[in-house]
Amino acid sequence: MKDTVKEYYGQVLQHSGDLQTNACCTDAEMPGYLRDALSNIHDEVLARYYGCGLVSPQLLEGTRILDLGSGSGRDCYALAQMVGESGYVLGVDMTDEQLEVANRHIEWHRDRFGYAKSNVEFRKGYIEKLDELGLEENSFDIIVSNCVINLSPDKEAVLREAYRLLKPGGELYFSDVYSDRRVPEHLIADPVLYGECLSGALYWNDFQNLAKKAGFADPRLVEDRPITIDNPEIEEKIGHIGFYSATYRLFKLNGLEPACEDYGQAVVYKGGIPESEQAFALDDHHIIDKGRMFLVCGNTYRMLNETRFGDYFDFYGNWDTHYGIFNDCGSSLPFKQAGQGEEESAGGSCC
Repeated sequence: MKDTVKEYYGQVLQHSGDLQTNACCTDAEMPGYLRDALSNIHDEVLARYYGCGLVSPQLLEGTRILDLGSGSGRDCYALAQMVGESGYVLGVDMTDEQLEVANRHIEWHRDRFGYAKSNVEFRKGYIEKLDELGLEENSFDIIVSNCVINLSPDKEAVLREAYRLLKPGGELYFSDVYSDRRVPEHLIADPVLYGECLSGALYWNDFQNLAKKAGFADPRLVEDRPITIDNPEIEEKIGHIGFYSATYRLFKLNGLEPACEDYGQAVVYKGGIPESEQAFALDDHHIIDKGRMFLVCGNTYRMLNETRFGDYFDFYGNWDTHYGIFNDCGSSLPFKQAGQGEEESAGGSCC
């Protein structure tokens, strides 16, 4: 399947218009700062983009970022502007044709960004075999990926390697495609369905369990949307399965609890995070207004206190008294259904 994916993304697909579905197409309202960043990226790099989300978390200045399945380098070059000249972005991809495009424009982007030295590097490798690239453990602040992990035949190894390479308090922030049930083997073997980021998609609950097994105890859903296939032939094969594009953030924090436990804790956002001055969005239902006391579970408290976000919050409470679990913790499908409003969406986390 690796060879099939290499051929699909290296030779079959020449630009985003060759895709047969919208699974690998970003369909989100893009904030102005990201539009500005993309306007500084070479046209050839943009034309070979096949992502399904936006992988730009907050507060990136000076950080070290690893992009898993970096393709032509679009996200790497966007992130290179956000980490600044003191930061570093490494892209890893297995497809020669994509890497050739990415490497061809390193100096073009360095000049465009006004940097004395490029802060971007690309290496050939497999995202489930990052141990073969000689990368130092605990060396990256953030790992991103955009609609690529679903293409890996060993998703557990990808998550395990990401956990190993992240610094304590670092995060895996990535967009990918998920299904509402397990995809049968005969569909997984279909090269077009697999290359279109559909049949390799993880059943969402299997993803949650694999993430926890790798050490990411409390996956947080940032945003999601239903995928419409819009291709009658492919719809006939796989349309009985629901697919979703979703962005998750997973923190490397030892000792996170498996549920949202209430210790009577709260936080106040002080502001100061670029592009999030008035409100900070940790995930899809932790939107924390500046200056407002916000009740949190123990895991959320730690995600803010023990990461790069800690200096931007005041923290209240301790661990002396446990008040039980926050209400509405459940295990139903976390994604919004087609036509479903925000007020009807199922919660991901619970507090």
